[in-house]
Amino acid sequence: MDSISRQVELEVARLIVATVNLEDVAPESIDSSAPLFVEGLGLDSIDALEIALAVSLKYGVELRAEDTDTKRVFGSLRALAQHVEEHRTK
Repeated sequence: MDSISRQVELEVARLIVATVNLEDVAPESIDSSAPLFVEGLGLDSIDALEIALAVSLKYGVELRAEDTDTKRVFGSLRALAQHVEEHRTK
């Protein structure tokens, strides 16, 4: 993975930690390939809505529940960061 992708991963990890108040989680410690929901970070659907809003505000990337790709995008930090990197407008 190139340094730009790792930088975006870290940015998105920091955004997730701040958005859903994961006080006991260091952004650098998040496994980029681990699931974000249930297993992994253990996030839930409310967290997904909050993260989607934060990503939209910070990067201009719209994530909609009805999009067929959304489950894959929210599958891991790496998938979310890659999606942000490819679609960001800010």
